[in-house]
Amino acid sequence: MSANPTLAVGQDRAVSNTVRLYIWAALVLLIAELIGSLTIPLGPGKVVLLPMIWALLLGAAVGQVGKRMPLGLGIDRGTQVRSAAILQYALLVFIAKLGLVVGGSLPTVIAAGWALAFQELGHFVGTILLGLPVALLLGIKREAIGATFSVGREPSLAIISERYGMDSPEGRGVLAEYLTGTLFGAVFMAIVAGFIASLNIFHPYSLAMGAGLGSGSIMAAAAGAIAAQQTAEVAKEVMALAAAANLITLTLGTYFTLFISLPLAVWGYRVMEPRIGRTTKASFQQSSVDAAVVDEPVELGWSARFSAWLASGALALLATLVMSKTLPPAAFLGVVVMILAAFVGELLCQLFRRKVPAVCWVSLVAMFLTSPWCPLAPQITAAHNAVGIMALITPMLAFAGLSIAKDIPAFRRLGWRIVVVSLVASFGTFIGAAFIAEVFH
Repeated sequence: MSANPTLAVGQDRAVSNTVRLYIWAALVLLIAELIGSLTIPLGPGKVVLLPMIWALLLGAAVGQVGKRMPLGLGIDRGTQVRSAAILQYALLVFIAKLGLVVGGSLPTVIAAGWALAFQELGHFVGTILLGLPVALLLGIKREAIGATFSVGREPSLAIISERYGMDSPEGRGVLAEYLTGTLFGAVFMAIVAGFIASLNIFHPYSLAMGAGLGSGSIMAAAAGAIAAQQTAEVAKEVMALAAAANLITLTLGTYFTLFISLPLAVWGYRVMEPRIGRTTKASFQQSSVDAAVVDEPVELGWSARFSAWLASGALALLATLVMSKTLPPAAFLGVVVMILAAFVGELLCQLFRRKVPAVCWVSLVAMFLTSPWCPLAPQITAAHNAVGIMALITPMLAFAGLSIAKDIPAFRRLGWRIVVVSLVASFGTFIGAAFIAEVFH
């Protein structure tokens, strides 16, 4: 029996789109690394624009002009959707790197004690304390609940969808928060976290815990900006604490948002809206966004997942070469270990029917590899140390940039006011968690 020609053509097209996507990601990464870091003085502090930010912005620009490029060189909408799917698995390689860092820094994580435990409260209460009043003052109504009860990542979308439906005001609010985080979250939090770190108001470890927002890319951007201003040893502990805080947010955050922060946001809206709520043009704008385009998610098979992991590792090696002007042999082994941890973690996730997220399994596998209980921990530690954190962050944000152009039309329909609210809520969760961590540090 002959193979289905239509299926074969579809697979060939997917492979072609994926190869083109990887080429663009490599070009974006190369240009971003060549641009390097840019420091902008700002009052008593400074803003540090790192290569990862250039990668995100350049990727978004490529997606925007994709239709105007000749001979199918551009990134069309379907390829952008595929980039988002690849990003999901590229993140696992980055999570593996963080797990390797955490495993070797378990004494520091344990020593953080109550600071690391209580910072989770700040992550979610901070969004409501700052974001909700701003939303009401700008004339946003029930959309404010969805936009400010959390940082609006995938678990938050699921909670609001089940409780209210995505066509509700609350659904539009959480979608705005999600799109804002996707489009601007990494850039915004990198600038904010870097600036606050430069003021020396908070201990770097407190800021690191605040950076664990539950989003791999946003956490990476914020923690990377903080770590870039520290010594090599402190930078390592910053990434370890940020990874641990992010893991706690990913594992416990869904229950926290469902049972604590969402009811708190609903109560806060009921109490504050009659007192400070305003009626403006924004109060009526949001009813016009129901027609936003929703793309069918792309489900990657195992071969596509392996290609995503291999591409992430290859791009990390390229970034290491450009940054360090050298590529130590140990870096190759380090990348292999990260890919192996990502594979084992994803396999365990499948075996347990996704009852525990893949990021948790990958983190646990990687943490064991550099923990005192693993006999090969010293060798694995030496290998993964040859590949810096920033070498993994920049490729990840390149994929994020190449994927977000498709969301811009829907994002525009949501209006600038709710963008402000989303950014304030993101700032609130960061500064709230950092403050609580500082108190208990």
